[in-house]
Amino acid sequence: MLNIIFTQRRGNSQGRSKITKTHKTNILAAVNTWLAVCLLAAVTACANSPNSKALEESLAADPKLKQNPVVFSSPPPATAIETNSTAKLPPDFPTEIPLYPNAELIEVGGQTDPSQKNVRLRWESTDPVNSVQNFYSTEFGRRNWEIVSRPTAEGQGSLVATRDNLRVTVSLSPTQKVGGFTEFAIDYSKESPEIAASPEPNNSESSASPTASPTPSNSEGTNPTPSASPKSAKVSQLDTQIPQQLRQYVADLSQLEVLKVRATESANLETASTLPQPNKIVTRREYARWLVAANNQIYASRQAKQIRLAVDSSEPAFPDVPKTDPDFSAIQGLAEAGVIPSSLSGETKDMKFRPDAPLTRETMILWKVPLDSRQVLPTANIDGLKEKWGFQDASKIDSQASRAVLADFNNGDLANIRRVFGFTTLFQPKKSVTRAEAAASLWYFGVQDQGLSAKDALEAKSQPAE
Repeated sequence: MLNIIFTQRRGNSQGRSKITKTHKTNILAAVNTWLAVCLLAAVTACANSPNSKALEESLAADPKLKQNPVVFSSPPPATAIETNSTAKLPPDFPTEIPLYPNAELIEVGGQTDPSQKNVRLRWESTDPVNSVQNFYSTEFGRRNWEIVSRPTAEGQGSLVATRDNLRVTVSLSPTQKVGGFTEFAIDYSKESPEIAASPEPNNSESSASPTASPTPSNSEGTNPTPSASPKSAKVSQLDTQIPQQLRQYVADLSQLEVLKVRATESANLETASTLPQPNKIVTRREYARWLVAANNQIYASRQAKQIRLAVDSSEPAFPDVPKTDPDFSAIQGLAEAGVIPSSLSGETKDMKFRPDAPLTRETMILWKVPLDSRQVLPTANIDGLKEKWGFQDASKIDSQASRAVLADFNNGDLANIRRVFGFTTLFQPKKSVTRAEAAASLWYFGVQDQGLSAKDALEAKSQPAE
């Protein structure tokens, strides 16, 4: 009985729910229809009103645009600049401009317009600033460029050089970028009227002009500028085994008759018009003999700067160089003058001269620089050598020799290391020196503004006596 009543009530409830939903649907349909009719009436009324025409005209396109359409052009392209690894040298890059070997070209500018004469190349290197500066100073001098200006000792300024119709400016940053990179720029210009008006160097091999040899001046304040392309008749007769950059140095010293050698140990000293076996390793005794002879010949008119030869009554400074040694007077003379380390200079360790041992690079600089500076050598450390010279093997240089190496740097382009070995980031202090290299180190004595060369000595000898 209860089940029947519950079923009937549930059926009545479901019926009323269906009626309510149907009624709501009909009301929504009626509202939508009424809104559509109202909207249609409003649009029709607007279409027939004066305001509708004004609205239409305000939204219409300007008829002038149809007659004179505006053409939108693309913006002009920017100056082409190549960066990073895609940068390449200009096709017409002058081959006579030296390029630093350990540098990457990161930007080329100013080459897109053919009418432009200036081109800038930006480079990046992991080497220190002074290595880049030393390279260009050496290479410009070696390739007969005229150096117009140089950076200061602190690295400020630019290195400017000219040759024929080229003017090159190497701009160096005094500090390295973050990450240890050195950035520098090379600007060059062609066909400059100012450069074209400058005298053109004579590169003829047959010329016998005296300016073909290194041409220092005796006047104070003028630095000698050795030529790397000897052209005199004297040089053309030299042994072709002599490196080209060293030929003129050897020629001048040979004319001064200071490069005397012995065919055998017991033979007498012989003087030749050229240096025999120029690439043979020079011994310590030979260099000591040449060092005294070159110094005394170049300073022939200035006895106060000459080295006195030792006499037989002198007590030998080295146990392996007795009085009977053929080179005793020169070796003993250097020791007594304090030029080379010995027991006389306060050395406490076993001091043997080892006269027939090969001469090393560090020993050559240790002996030669005191005769350039004529003063106490500065203190030096590994960091100082790396900062100045940029030598990767600075830690291998003997502590005593490092002082002379540092002092040599202060002589600028007249430094023995630059003159003999050119540009290098490896000093190789224990490497043996050849006869030709040893001769090159003896070509000039003194500091930048106060010194004499073998060329000066030859000119002095050629002048008639008053």
